[in-house]
Amino acid sequence: MVYQFDTSINRAGTGSLKWDKYKNTSVLPLWVADMDFVSAPEIVSALHERVSHGVFGYTIPYEGVIHQVLAYLQRIHGYSAKAEWLVWLPGLVPGLNVASAAFGSAGDAVMTATPVYPPFLTAPKNQDRELLTNALVWDGERYTFDWSAMESTVTKRTRMFILCNPHNPVGRVYTETELRQLADFCERHDLVLCSDEIHCDLILDTTAKHICTATLGENVAKRTVTLMAPSKTYNIPGLSCSFAVIEDAALRNAFKRAANGFITEVNALGYAGCEAAYQFGEPWRQALVDYLRSNCDYLYTYIREQIPQIKIRPMQATYLAWLDVSGLQLQEPAKFFEEHGVGLSDGAYFGDPRHLRLNFGCPRSMLQTALERMAKAVRGRGGEEVDSRIVDSR
Repeated sequence: MVYQFDTSINRAGTGSLKWDKYKNTSVLPLWVADMDFVSAPEIVSALHERVSHGVFGYTIPYEGVIHQVLAYLQRIHGYSAKAEWLVWLPGLVPGLNVASAAFGSAGDAVMTATPVYPPFLTAPKNQDRELLTNALVWDGERYTFDWSAMESTVTKRTRMFILCNPHNPVGRVYTETELRQLADFCERHDLVLCSDEIHCDLILDTTAKHICTATLGENVAKRTVTLMAPSKTYNIPGLSCSFAVIEDAALRNAFKRAANGFITEVNALGYAGCEAAYQFGEPWRQALVDYLRSNCDYLYTYIREQIPQIKIRPMQATYLAWLDVSGLQLQEPAKFFEEHGVGLSDGAYFGDPRHLRLNFGCPRSMLQTALERMAKAVRGRGGEEVDSRIVDSR
């Protein structure tokens, strides 16, 4: 089947967080991690079928969706999980907050590596935990952990390390060696390892392979909380369905206790979309990854040739590019490009104001227009701006 990733979809009037941020303007939104593609036809069909049933009561995980998640974990990632290890959640961000609350007590600490997805930085604080961060380092070929800095930063009250793999926003797929070194760090300091693997099915580098942290051995698995979802891969984040895989009963029970009272059931359509994604969505996913690779190549080539003032380092996964704009010496880089018609994520929220994040999960025509606007803005530096009052006529 041929999938139409080049088709532009008008999302006006749908309550789109991504597009309504710039409602009634011409600004192209390349910020939040939400792709501008119609989801897999099998998912759409499954949702139609579920809606036709007409009853939408409180829904619990049922045999079909559980089976498909376990089959997916085994088939794609070689992870032989069990049904009782699954804890269903209405999103990954709630999972980060639950994990921060579950392990330790008020005043304890949570570690992570920056730059990183902003909820990694806010969830510990939301749960009255101290946030400890260390910057990833560029070793000349890739971003990796600063192991010596981590050893200097960890404290006796540190209870958890939150890992992002594949990493948002730098796009790393960590190697087995790196993951084992991190697991050893967590074991020596008796830390729970909360592993966000939500982008694990969007590997662009054909030489890289995602490794589920919990598959590295029994000792690693017993301290690991894995967070996953079909949302980013199949462009269904609005269906609010994700899950944690927690092998250790004590960790799982602590996680469930922390969720009691404020984490609601996953909705009926979320389960239906999840089941269909993992049962039928693989051909669509493969086509999507091919399209994203092409967009990524186009992005790299365009920036290198047309906007060399912006630096972009090789990335292995996700549809989120991390742009080093420090060479432009802009006080407010996100605002600058927004005023020139392109909405990007401000790196300050990820822990690095020298960067911007660009979402290239969109039709090529949209990416091309955005990059042309960015190039014009950099060349002009104060010249003619796009009139952001004009409604986008896509």
